[in-house]
Amino acid sequence: MHIKISNYHMENILAYSLTVFTAFFAIMNPITNVPIFIKLTEGQEQKKKREIATTACLVAFVIIVAFILIGKYIFQIFGLTIPAFKIFGGILVFYIGFGMLQSNKNEAHLLKETVYDDGVTISPLAIPIMAGPGTIVTAMNFVVNANFFHLLITIIILALLVFISYLAFINSNHIVRFLGTKNVVIIEKIMGIILGVFGVNMLIGGIKLAFNV
Repeated sequence: MHIKISNYHMENILAYSLTVFTAFFAIMNPITNVPIFIKLTEGQEQKKKREIATTACLVAFVIIVAFILIGKYIFQIFGLTIPAFKIFGGILVFYIGFGMLQSNKNEAHLLKETVYDDGVTISPLAIPIMAGPGTIVTAMNFVVNANFFHLLITIIILALLVFISYLAFINSNHIVRFLGTKNVVIIEKIMGIILGVFGVNMLIGGIKLAFNV
């Protein structure tokens, strides 16, 4: 009996971890953010690009973890409810995913005339490209009603995704040459579908909680 319970809990942990990883991967877009990084760091040496990538990733990680850890206190201070958060978060995440499917203007298009300065490391690279509203809402959605173990898993997976983003940034030129621009766009649309479905799931979960379904 003990083995069966352990296996059941292990399956739940793996399922939860996979869900968190998929959601973070879709919302943070390590691959589709590569062209943005290239544009923002145009003309910089590889050493400088590594410094930019390191700083941006660390800042994004700290910001998202801060919201994960103090999110519930923000709820208490402003009298927010979990159902309302899930409903709003679902709509926001769905909107982001829908925009990716519709090929709306993304950050890469908005940055066509960008000239590099040290400020772009924090904004727009760390905020909002990596630690944007969608990422923060997604992270908080996993922990608003979670125990310490699930919170720890969420932070570990977030760290993994930030590290993957770092690797993508420092190897950005190789990735674009290997995949090609068209394949990057295809990946973005696949991530858009995943985000759209995840957003709908959040929305349904919020409605169920709100109406005790």
